[in-house]
Amino acid sequence: MVFLPDNILILGHGSFGFNTNIFETNIINLAAVVGIVVSFVGKNLSSLLEDRKNTIIKNLQEANQRAIEAEEKLNAARTQLEIAKKKAQEIREEGVLRATQEINNVVYQHELRLARLEEFKQETLDFYQQKAFKQAYMYVINKIMTRVRERLTKGLDSTYHVVVNNFYVSRFTQF
Repeated sequence: MVFLPDNILILGHGSFGFNTNIFETNIINLAAVVGIVVSFVGKNLSSLLEDRKNTIIKNLQEANQRAIEAEEKLNAARTQLEIAKKKAQEIREEGVLRATQEINNVVYQHELRLARLEEFKQETLDFYQQKAFKQAYMYVINKIMTRVRERLTKGLDSTYHVVVNNFYVSRFTQF
């Protein structure tokens, strides 16, 4: 319902007239136009506003759903990050352990090689010492035999020669 002011119709002296005040006339015209627009367009405007409201609510619900999904993905990513950190720590610790084992293994192998080398060195020294003793022994025996032959060939008769030879032969057989 449209309310019209009392001064639309001017009743005076029994005659009918128009209000010529432009400001008041514009207000009355505007009120009439708004009333007509609201009465004819009101239902369409209400349905448009209701559709817009439903669209906004739907968009907000979708945004909330995406926010929840994003939060779940973030939590899953954080969980995977923690798992990856733990796995990296395990790999790091395993690497340190393997490196330590490898170092210990290399040190052990080195010690074994040094022990073998020391053993080989000792065997070599023993071999050359025995060889030197044998050569010295052979040298001494050859010198003794040479001297014995010289003595036997110089100035000994055959009887004495046999006795001396027997003595030295029996003496050498004791060694």
